[in-house]
Order: sequence, then structure tokens, then C-alpha cells
Amino acid sequence: MTCPSSALSRFRPSPWSLAIAVGLLLLSTLPGQAAVRPEERVRALVQAMTLEEKVGQMTQVSMELLSKELQSDQPHALDPAKLLEAIRTHQVGSILNEGGMGYTQAHWREVITQIQEVATKETRLKIPVLYGVDAIHGATFTLGATLFPQAISLASSWNLDLARQAGAITALEVRASGIPWNFYPVLDVGRQPLWPRFWETFGEDTHLTARFGTSYIQGLQGDDYGAPDRVASCLKHFVGYSVPASGFDRTPAYMAERTLREFFLPPFAAAVRAGAPTVMVNSADIDGIPGHANHHLLTEVLKGELDFQGFVLSDCRDIKRLYSRDRVAASPKEAVALAINAGVDMSMVPSDYSFPELLIQCVLEGLVPMARIDEAVTRILGVKARLGFLDDPNRAYPDPALQEVVATPEHTAINLEAARESIILLKNEHHTLPLTKSATVFVTGPTADKLSVLNGGWTITWQGRTESLYPQEKFTVLEAIRAKIGPERVTFLPGSTFDATLDLKATVEAAKKAEVTILCLGEGAYCETPGNITDLTLEPAQLLLAQELLKTGKPVIVVLLEGRPRVIAPIVDQAAAIVLGFLPGMEGGRALADLLFGEVNPSAKLPCSYPKAPNGHVTYDHKPLEEKEKNRYDPQFPFGFGLSYTTYDYRDLTLGKESLGRGESQTVSVKVKNSGRVAGKEVVQLYLQDEFGSVSRPVRQLKGFRKIALLPGEEREVTFTLTMEDLSFIGLNNTRVVEPGTFKVMVDRLEQGFTLK
Repeated sequence: MTCPSSALSRFRPSPWSLAIAVGLLLLSTLPGQAAVRPEERVRALVQAMTLEEKVGQMTQVSMELLSKELQSDQPHALDPAKLLEAIRTHQVGSILNEGGMGYTQAHWREVITQIQEVATKETRLKIPVLYGVDAIHGATFTLGATLFPQAISLASSWNLDLARQAGAITALEVRASGIPWNFYPVLDVGRQPLWPRFWETFGEDTHLTARFGTSYIQGLQGDDYGAPDRVASCLKHFVGYSVPASGFDRTPAYMAERTLREFFLPPFAAAVRAGAPTVMVNSADIDGIPGHANHHLLTEVLKGELDFQGFVLSDCRDIKRLYSRDRVAASPKEAVALAINAGVDMSMVPSDYSFPELLIQCVLEGLVPMARIDEAVTRILGVKARLGFLDDPNRAYPDPALQEVVATPEHTAINLEAARESIILLKNEHHTLPLTKSATVFVTGPTADKLSVLNGGWTITWQGRTESLYPQEKFTVLEAIRAKIGPERVTFLPGSTFDATLDLKATVEAAKKAEVTILCLGEGAYCETPGNITDLTLEPAQLLLAQELLKTGKPVIVVLLEGRPRVIAPIVDQAAAIVLGFLPGMEGGRALADLLFGEVNPSAKLPCSYPKAPNGHVTYDHKPLEEKEKNRYDPQFPFGFGLSYTTYDYRDLTLGKESLGRGESQTVSVKVKNSGRVAGKEVVQLYLQDEFGSVSRPVRQLKGFRKIALLPGEEREVTFTLTMEDLSFIGLNNTRVVEPGTFKVMVDRLEQGFTLK
């Protein structure tokens, strides 16, 4: 739209403010001149900007809006006219790719260069565009990139160093593509296993999620996310998104504020302290208040209590949905005003220019104060300043020194190690595993010969299902097994799709001829709402295939590749072994073969409770009333569980003090010995129980963990420190408190108690 000049005149910058802004920008680039502080440059820019320019900086549109119509026989290309319309006419300050597919690094660099050429040469203030991408397990939209285990798998490693390395490599490969901003990590705590975004979380525990999230951010951003090999992070999805009552994506969650503050807010608070500069909003609602309209959470809690200094980004189309879906706004314009006044700073529109047009109307009509616009733009420009874009617009362009860094041998080796440490051995009856390489093996099941099932959604495409786009040099589980022991020892029939059996009789006969069957079950790739299901139980066709194979009397090793813990209770007792990969990434096939044949000793542990039934799911940190009668915690496999090819003995759990005074810390030490014959890595887990409180306390909570490597016969002492923060909880008044009383420390089967005075 075009607003009358008279209506906008009171929002026009004075010539003096424009001159000051331009002067500061020029001064910073002159040799021998003292650098202008970023906050001064931002302040001057905001004073010099028109309302249209400010609102443009608050607008994010998709690359698809700016691209030529895709033809089947032609590659992707930006449309110069559409690009000019977005950046020069509408002053758009941010772009993302909403869908589409992955591109080569060379194409990404070309696209980003085209965008920045317009932003830095065709606009009045020459402010670079901030491009963002969902690089959630590596540079997911760069073809051939290093694609790590998804979050639920990475958390299964319980190895924070791997999280840091994954973050650093992802940053390097994303920046090599010319992109400075990653919509990751997901810090939603995965306590509803039906939720189709469960695999994007680090599991059900608050402490584990906070530690993995901050470690990943440290790798992604380093000490300076403006460095050439780092990118800015974006925390998702603030807050409470991950426990929809129905299990369906983008549906309501119902919780008291105490619950939100106890279990869901701490990972975000830790990530803000770690320096995350952007936050994306919860797409659903809590207790009837949509995330994008929640002034209390976005402004009072995030920007107030947590002192978040960066900017808040909407999720895709969610401001519009305040009107079209949630009905908390009576018009699209009212929806814009509601979201901006609640604390959203940038709108992921993403496929039209309705947001800037409506926001200008809101300001002119007094629905959104100019001070709120200035605050939002200041926050956005502050991030661009810390990226170095305002000092030197050339830093917004792809760095020529960062070419050819995608999936280097070093990156691939780290990715393989991450996959190896993320695969969980859940059952190993009579030491069925590891297998000998002389065994004859029958491989079957719907996840045996696909790369997509190793990676899941947000892989090359949004849903991750397009198998033809996956790199053919990577191994599926079947291909990795053939490579490991020779194709002459391996037979294969698919046995079933995800939801239908295929020639069951022939499959059973093939199993009878082999020494062992490796049955690969699980889920196809999916992401967000298309992944909604109504029953956590694995599909009947897959369970039927398993049950018929179990009748052969030959050992059946079940390999699970899935984004959430699907119920497999009918086949657990008879399976000789069960291996859970979740979504182990592009090297997952090789890693699984290494584990099955003993080249790797499994060391992963569950980051969630694996349910035994589709209903009645209880998390490990449940309340005492859930320990009574039929309410007891009774999963198929408990949180923190995972077997090894060796054994570990724990002894001498020792506390530094029998009683603590307020403000003191408690030292906990324990000795761990590898009592088996194989070198391995053990995750030492420390749990705490607050035995009595003014609010009912969980029966135990994870407060520390450490992964250690031990040779056969080697023993090591592991030490933890518990602080007052570890002893605290959200009290009756929804504030964090520490109450005197008795506490119990638990490591493995050992327990010790102490008193807080």
C-alpha cells in the first residue's frame, strides 16, 4: 500500500538524523578512525529510518516469493524484479527458504550474493538482509552437507562434546553457503511422545535439554557469532509447545505456570545466558493464550525476567493465524497489533507483504506505539551489528575463503562417531550381539534400505521423504551390512511397507534359511503436522511381520529407526536383541553395522522413557502419587537406560558434607569400574530427590551426568558438585525457592542422604 505523505510526515526522520546516521556509517570505514560502538550506530540508524524502513526490517519473507516460477527442466533462480520489489520497495530486512529443496553450496552463494547486492546497493541505508535457514541437524538445505543425528539421537549419546562439535561444523557449513542465521536449537522439552516434533527435542528431561542446548550453541556461535565460521542461533519454540494435550502438532497445551517454569522455561533461560540472540515463538497456545499473543511470556518473562536482549521472531504465518485460526483477533490488522504489542519483533509472513502494510496502518491509527516499533528495530539491528553487517556490509556476503568445506573427511569422521554414540542397545538376550562376520544374515523391514529413515524431516526437503535426492554414496542399513560382511552372506526382502505386508510367506522362508534375521522397523520421514498420528503403537503390518519372523525360532534382532518411541510391547519378550537408532543421521547405516558386528561398543542411553503402552505415559521425574497402585512408572525401558557389551560396577558413593548451610555446595563422588572384557564408554548419571517440599517434588531429577571411557579393569572416580540452584524448585508463589530439609543423592543403585539446614 501507499500511505498519504501527510499521514506519515510525523514519522519521517529529520535531515539532521539522517546525516548523523550516514556520518557514523562512513566514519566506521575510514582508516585511522576509532570504531563507532554498535549501539551508537544502531541508535543513529533507527533515528534516521522512515516508518516504512523500520517496518521493513521487521518483515521476513520467503525466497520462494522472490523466485522465478519453477520449471521441471530448469534450475531454481531468483526473479530480479521480485527481488527489487521485496527489498527496495518493501524494505524487507530478512529472508528465509520456506520449503523447496536443497541446493549446492555454489548456488546458495550465488543466491545470497544476489540478495545482498540489492540490499547494499539499491536501498537508501544499505542495510544487509539477514537470511535464516532451518539447519537443524547440519546444513540441511546444502546438498552433500554433513548431516548429524537429529536432536533426540544426539541427546542419546549423552556426550556434550559431540553437541559442541555438531554445532561448530554446522555453523561452518551453513556460513560456507553464505547464510549467517540458523533456526536452531529446539529447546522444547519432549514429554509428549505422540508429538510429531518429538525427535527435534533433546528428550524429556529439563537438565539434559539445557545442557545439550547450551553446548550446541557454544559450538554454533563460539565467542562471537559474527566470526566468519560461526552463525547466530535461534531458540525454538518459546515456550511450552511440546506437550499438546492431544499429541497433535500446533494444538493447545494446558499447564499451570508453575509447571511451565519448573520444566519448560529453564532450557531457554540457560540458552539466553549462553548468548543466543534470537527466539522463535510457540506456534500453539497455552491455556487458551496463543504464543504470539502472550505478552506475559514474551515481554514480561523473556525480555524482562530473563533479560533477553535479542529479537523475537514469529513462526511461519502465525501472526495471521491469531485471526484466521485462533480467533483472538477480529481482523488481520488487529492480529498484527496484538502480536507486536505482545513482544514479537519480526514476522515470518512469509509469502506476501500484508504484514508491513498492516503494521504501518496500526502505527498510523495508534494501535501500535512508535516506541514499540523502535524497540523491535533496535533489537533486530543489534543482531545485524553483532554479525558485523553494519560495520562492513561485505561481511553479509559469502566469504570466498569458506568454499569447499562441506562434508570434509574430518567432518564425516565426527559425524560417524556421533552416530555410533547415539545408537542404544535396549535388549541383548543371551549375548546375541555382537554378531560374527561369518554369520549368514537375512535383512528385512521397511526401514532397511532407505536413507530417509535415518535422517527424518528437515533433510534436503521439508518432509525429508524424497529418497532420490539423498546422496547415493551413503549407506542404508542394508548396504552397510553388505559392505561389512560381504553381499554373499546377506539376503534381503522388504517384508512390508510401513503399513502393509509384502509377500509374508516368502519373507518367512528366507528368514528360515539364515542364521539370524535383522528386522528393521520404524517410521518414514515426516515433519510437523504431517507427522500427526492417533496411536503410538507401531503399525499392525510391522508388528505382524515381526511376529511371523519370531515364530521361525531363528534369532531376530529388531532395529528401530523412528522419530518417537513407538510402542512395540507385543514383540519385546521374544526378540533376541533390540537396537534403537531414533534418527542417527547420514552415517547411521554405517554406525549401526559397526555396532551389530562388534566394531563399536554401544554407549548410548535413553533421553526419554520408552512407553510400554499408547496411554498412561509417565515421565521418569514423576510425582510420588504416580508411584502408587496402578499409577506406577512402568515404561518398556526407563529414562537413562542403555546396555553395553561390557559391564560397569559402581562403589563408594561419597558426599562432601552430611549437612549444608544455605549458599553452600555439595560435592558428590563415586567410583566406576569397567568390570568386563571390552573397552567402553559409560554415562555416569546423578539424580537428586528432595524428600519433602511445600510443593510435591518429583521422585528423582537428573542433576548431573558425565560420559567417561574405561579400558577393561580400569576404575575412575567421578565427581559432581550440587549447588543451591540444583536444590531449588518453583514454589507456591511461582518463584524459585530453596527449602530446608532432607535430600537423597542417587547414582546407579547407590544412595546417600544429606540435610539442608
